[in-house]
Amino acid sequence: MLKQVDNTSQNTTSSDAGNSRLSKMMSLEWLGQTVASGAWIVSVFVYGLSSIGDYLQLVAASSWMISNIAAIVVKK
Repeated sequence: MLKQVDNTSQNTTSSDAGNSRLSKMMSLEWLGQTVASGAWIVSVFVYGLSSIGDYLQLVAASSWMISNIAAIVVKK
């Protein structure tokens, strides 16, 4: 009477997505870009925000970091 639901394919898909995210995070390309954008953000604060160009650099570095994170989080 009750319909049994097969969750094995859903679990495999979730597991595969987690593994692909982890493998992407461990890739040299992703790590390099994330470290570079993080260092850029830190350098803006170390040198201070004194002009409009400093704020623009902060926006650029933050956007780069957000795009790196989105590449991992967003499902395709």
